[in-house]
Amino acid sequence: MTRILFICHGNICRSPMAEFMMKQLVSQAGRADDFEIASAAVSTEEIGNDIYPPAKRMLTAKRVPFASRAARQMTRADYAYYDHIVCMDQSNLRWIRYIIGEDTDHKVSLMLSWAGKSRDVADPWYTGDFEKAYDDIWEGCQALLRQLTS
Repeated sequence: MTRILFICHGNICRSPMAEFMMKQLVSQAGRADDFEIASAAVSTEEIGNDIYPPAKRMLTAKRVPFASRAARQMTRADYAYYDHIVCMDQSNLRWIRYIIGEDTDHKVSLMLSWAGKSRDVADPWYTGDFEKAYDDIWEGCQALLRQLTS
């Protein structure tokens, strides 16, 4: 079983989008039983809130199934539990250090690094461009799945 935790700032836009997109990809690949996939925040700002409505609209438009959920903050225990902690941007990497300390097990990565890119996933909270965020996350999830199943 491979355990993946997606991380963004508030756990209401990018990381839950990644969670449900990856769940769809592993299901379509017939590998759903091989993965445990979740998401969390580095901040406490949105704890308890569901997915942001424009993110839900994007998932619906792209036919990605999702469920209501409550945003939560990543914990030190998550670091011990998950095999891969996939961040949406450099800021998330910095915040994670306050939660876990050093990444001694080399579990933390940037989403688009899986696709061979050195940039952040576009943040729709500031731009309103959920299409761009979706495209970035989709690219990262596909690359992540390819590498973890090859």
